[in-house]
Amino acid sequence: MSSTESVPTDPIQLDDAADFDDLVAEHDTLLVDFYADWCGPCQMMEPAVEAVAADTDAAVVKVDVDQHQDLAGEYGVQGIPTLLVFAGGELANRMVGAQSESALIDAVTDHVA
Repeated sequence: MSSTESVPTDPIQLDDAADFDDLVAEHDTLLVDFYADWCGPCQMMEPAVEAVAADTDAAVVKVDVDQHQDLAGEYGVQGIPTLLVFAGGELANRMVGAQSESALIDAVTDHVA
């Protein structure tokens, strides 16, 4: 598990789906943003997602559903944006659709150790 000192303050762009499980295991609290570049609500949420990375002790991973269709399917992503919160390596929360910055921050801070 990570210490809060090693939590990145910018969202991590997932390049290789093979890295996903390592990221979940590496960070105590992780917000995963399943998005697509063409998705209007996803674009509207970008500042809120960046704020979670900058202002909380949670790491943030962005997963492009067009690049990582298998991973999106594995986690039952049927609509975007879908945001998952992992705590201690386990799925702790799921939100579908645009969320406010405060809702995202509340969702992750509920699980930050």
